[in-house]
Amino acid sequence: MSPIITATNLIKQYPGVTAVDGIDLAIPKGICFGLLGPNGAGKTTTIEMLEGIQMQTSGTVLYKGEPLGTQYREEVGIQFQHTALQEFLTVRETLELFEHLYRRTLPIPELIELCSLADILERDTRKISGGQRQRLLLALALINDPELIFLDEPTTGLDPQARRNFWDLVKLVKSRNKTIVLTTHYMEEAYALCDEIAIMDKGRIVSQGTPAHLLSEHFGDVILQIPQTDAGDKLAGLELSAVEAGDMLEIRTNRLHHTLQQLMEHGVNLDRLRIRAWTLEDLFINVTGKKLIS
Repeated sequence: MSPIITATNLIKQYPGVTAVDGIDLAIPKGICFGLLGPNGAGKTTTIEMLEGIQMQTSGTVLYKGEPLGTQYREEVGIQFQHTALQEFLTVRETLELFEHLYRRTLPIPELIELCSLADILERDTRKISGGQRQRLLLALALINDPELIFLDEPTTGLDPQARRNFWDLVKLVKSRNKTIVLTTHYMEEAYALCDEIAIMDKGRIVSQGTPAHLLSEHFGDVILQIPQTDAGDKLAGLELSAVEAGDMLEIRTNRLHHTLQQLMEHGVNLDRLRIRAWTLEDLFINVTGKKLIS
């Protein structure tokens, strides 16, 4: 499948700083693509160049094989992390205002249903909740029926239930054969929504693939978690990769049965043992050396 948007040797330089250092991307149509990175990694600059908001220092960005232009602006939708809405308008009036900015639009009743806005249509946009505001901003990003949608940290600040409700909306949008480019600070969100992710650090892409592929590529093992009080000094002499994590010891192993046998033979209490797989958070820290902090 031909990519809907590509970036080739994309570079962005500021005086004394290279924010984006020669990255290549090819995002297929119909997927949710996640771009992750610690603060200062260059992901916001990259997204803004893909959106056509910033010009690159060098390299190319192509939409359907062509440079970004009028067609692109008609066919792309963007939900910015921070958006100022016109004050003293209702949700309905805001939708109608944005409807007049494009030649092609989705019917407003369809947007209302898709983004679950029926209950707040006559409410002033200054008096809606965070989750309601994000649903409205998603509707505005979809109003021109875009083929490519950018969502820049769309659930930051939402409570867990509102966040999951928004995930359901994103999945519904993607089911309409839309392509989504997502930035997020939530590893769980990236795992739940993204078909493919790229992790940036210091202006470069340091890891890319499906979440499952990246985890299997970097980690072929599991983690055993044992309270330090249960382990005591009984791990001394054992060839185990154990690290302290708060009041727990974490043991990394790709030979689960053998490791459990060793622990039992050395009298380690396993009553409170927990076994977990590696997560995207582990992967992120492994490839960047940093935690992703919002």
